Amino acid sequence: MAKFKSIRPILSTNELNETIAFYVNVLGFTCAEYNEDWGWAALHKDDAEIMLAKPNEHVSFEKPTFTGSFYINVVNVDELWEALRDKCNICYEIETFEWGMREFAVYDNNGYLLQFGEEIV
Repeated sequence: MAKFKSIRPILSTNELNETIAFYVNVLGFTCAEYNEDWGWAALHKDDAEIMLAKPNEHVSFEKPTFTGSFYINVVNVDELWEALRDKCNICYEIETFEWGMREFAVYDNNGYLLQFGEEIV
């Protein structure tokens, strides 16, 4: 059977430069690659990778249609919460859940839901 190595979501956006700025300036990602002709960028922060792309001309796109969330496991989730709480549109504030995760969620500038969590031992 094939082995899966990693997953790198590609987020569609009509606001590529604004989205790069959100991930770089607010969340601390680095824009590792950017191609204006392709309407594409690759962002990295530690082990997390996200690609951004202008919508494909073959797909109808008005706003994000992803119905789930992007869950990012982090170290020091409380520190991250303090850094982001006044800079982002909050979905829910930091909380410790009965399944052993301490987490919070925000929306990016496009409306994509980003959850950040840390396992509590």
